[in-house]
Amino acid sequence: MSDKEAEQEPQGAGLRNISPAALGGLGKTRCPMCMELFKVPRILPCLHTFCTACLEQLEPFSVLILRSPHSETTSEGAWLWDKQPQQLEPQLSILCPVCDTEVHLPPGGVKALTVDHLAINEVLLQNLQEDTPGVVCDLCSDREVDSRCLTCKVNLCQFCSQAHRRQKKTASHSVVPMKDLKGYSQIGRPILCSAHPAEELNLFCEQCDQPVCRDCVLGAHREHAYELISNVIHKHGNSMRELLHSTQPHVGTLERALAQIEGIGHALRSRMDALSADVREFCDGYITAIREHRDQLLKQLEDLRIQKENSLHLQKLQVEQLLADLRTGVEFTEHLLSNGSDVEILVTKGVVMSRLKKLQKTDYSIGPGVDDGICFSPQEKAGQYGGYEVFGAILTKGVDPAKCILQGEDLHKAWEKQKVTFTLLCRDILGEHMGRGGEHVRVSVIHRNKKDCVLKTMVQDNNNGTYAISFIPEESGPYTVCVCVRGQHVQGSPYTMTVRRKLRQHQGVFHCCSFCSSGGQKSARCACGGTMAAGGYQGCGHGHKGHPGRRHWSCCGGTEEKSDCSRNVEKGCSQRSLVRTVAL
Repeated sequence: MSDKEAEQEPQGAGLRNISPAALGGLGKTRCPMCMELFKVPRILPCLHTFCTACLEQLEPFSVLILRSPHSETTSEGAWLWDKQPQQLEPQLSILCPVCDTEVHLPPGGVKALTVDHLAINEVLLQNLQEDTPGVVCDLCSDREVDSRCLTCKVNLCQFCSQAHRRQKKTASHSVVPMKDLKGYSQIGRPILCSAHPAEELNLFCEQCDQPVCRDCVLGAHREHAYELISNVIHKHGNSMRELLHSTQPHVGTLERALAQIEGIGHALRSRMDALSADVREFCDGYITAIREHRDQLLKQLEDLRIQKENSLHLQKLQVEQLLADLRTGVEFTEHLLSNGSDVEILVTKGVVMSRLKKLQKTDYSIGPGVDDGICFSPQEKAGQYGGYEVFGAILTKGVDPAKCILQGEDLHKAWEKQKVTFTLLCRDILGEHMGRGGEHVRVSVIHRNKKDCVLKTMVQDNNNGTYAISFIPEESGPYTVCVCVRGQHVQGSPYTMTVRRKLRQHQGVFHCCSFCSSGGQKSARCACGGTMAAGGYQGCGHGHKGHPGRRHWSCCGGTEEKSDCSRNVEKGCSQRSLVRTVAL
């Protein structure tokens, strides 16, 4: 990395992509960035939690989003957009230091992110169990904690504890020393309203889908439908559980895919070791003459190994990242539902469900894209080295997408509402025909001017190394056609295919001449304008004047079978003069 690039690298970039093992070592109470106990922890949309101060150290960057130039909100908070065209506006974003996910910041910045109240409680529990200094009084925020009011759920210093007992309103509250709470597995803590810090969040606004306090329903949420949190927690908790249950199976899918990829890697390395031994044994018999040949074979094997292991490594990184994302979502949600209070679940519900829905849309049908179909053939002629005829070659039958080609007349032009068919020919790394099927072929056809116009494609495996691809375009215009084998584009993909409007159907026949197609009728005519010189025949015949010299349409004279009919009645090719097909 150059000095200039190092200067431009955002703060915290070196902390990105922290391994799952390292995260596990931090537990649930320490920030992955500063490695210290959480201080005002906040949750990113990818469900990773950091201290507020640590997030503020990250350098944000701008991305452009579409937004209406004039917009307003109703009293219910819904957006009303006018009919003015949308325009691009900057949106501040940061990259998660753990998973490198791009996170859009809310208008209020980092401090508008959701607070992780569950992490705050766990930090408090750890401080109590480890007798760690630093926990301060919730009332004066100055002195060290001495006791806790179990009724108010607040931590008190010695001075505030005495005042708490002297006040008539709180004299009957249960105040216990902090040392007596070390055996507790959970300590409840009230969550106060950000708009009304003196009020606790104990109500839920159904219209705004968020917890509110008593003063909120008298002010900004006036006339909104609301309920006690205890009355709605079951409904919202169940919806999160249903989403969690449908997301969990993908973890097993990715774990199996990762294990399969690692197994293929072990088999590939074992196969390479065995082949290297065979190559050495064969080449040692020639001593000097074939030493150059042996070195060449080993180099070819090494290149193949590097190529295939690099491909496996890239797939492994992809699966590990998907697996880490899924584990984060599943573990965070399980932990929240198991240990979070009703308010904590509802406060965090929005960001959790948004993340789980996004994870569900990911394609998890991932399998190894590399096989070990490599062998050494000692009978294969390999040319001469030092004047000696040598044998032995490395053969591979693994498909190479870069060598696969597309064939067919319908590749670049097609007609509206008519079936398009072409063939994919798969080849190996040496450019030889595969001769077998079973490859994962994916085809997408998208209208270039209408991104929502995606065609349904059919791929038929002919089990001989070729695949028949077909689809029917419903609209005319340019289409982008992508053909991928094992996730990689084949030769010429993606390419543009032009779909023309529906053909004007021919009213005649596609024939060699009017004499043959009419059974020798003298009155039969053809739009090609050809005439037979003798015999009184009005139509065309082979080799006679005006004959196009190839098969053509009797209605318009066109020589392409799949084409528009250009018949013009004024030029004498009327419906009455058309030639009908007859059985000869």
